[in-house]
Amino acid sequence: MREETDKAVNQQVISVWVRDPRIRKNDFWHAYIDYEICLHTTSVCFTKKISSVRRRYSEFVWLRQKLQANTLLLVQLPELPPKNPFFSLNNAQQITERMKGLQKFLEQTLQSPLLLSDSCLHLFLQSQLSISKMEACATGRTHYSVAQAVQRCGLRRFHSEEDLQKDLSMSCDSDSDSSCLYHSSSECQDPELRIKDLAINKSKSTALLDLMGTRQEATLSSSCGST
Repeated sequence: MREETDKAVNQQVISVWVRDPRIRKNDFWHAYIDYEICLHTTSVCFTKKISSVRRRYSEFVWLRQKLQANTLLLVQLPELPPKNPFFSLNNAQQITERMKGLQKFLEQTLQSPLLLSDSCLHLFLQSQLSISKMEACATGRTHYSVAQAVQRCGLRRFHSEEDLQKDLSMSCDSDSDSSCLYHSSSECQDPELRIKDLAINKSKSTALLDLMGTRQEATLSSSCGST
């Protein structure tokens, strides 16, 4: 029975892209890069079938540590691109290579039925919660559930439980993706329109990533040259 379930899960489509690196500044002296994670899936493991969030490298490191701890070493997790002490925000090639490595990590992670049941993975991929809030939500220490956090992604912020339920009833869900096209909120429209364009064919994902990486590398190079 378990084998049949795993086979059914593996037959479902889960397409993920890591793209659009952007430099963020904490203050005048400190900056970092985050990346957009686009997910498009038909898998029953995901409540939201289309999503877009932004994550930085340190959050990927946290995710791998949590997955390793939660699976009790029952699964051999894929490796992240190594932490480079000489990594430069001005080096377009390094940024592109890291971006591709992060995508490979997610693609391999999403192939494991056991990992697909991990709440931390879903919160990482489909919510914009911070690390501390993801940990709290995954362990039941928040007034909202994991499913509510996922559905809430893209809305302003969590309020009271009553406000949350009201907002959730008005937001897009997996059963009404098409209604988002008629929703007045650009937060609901834009991610789905962008990701649907990207997810036309899973076989094109690698080519798309290479193309976007090349364009991003050129953009970053020209940006570095002008500073």
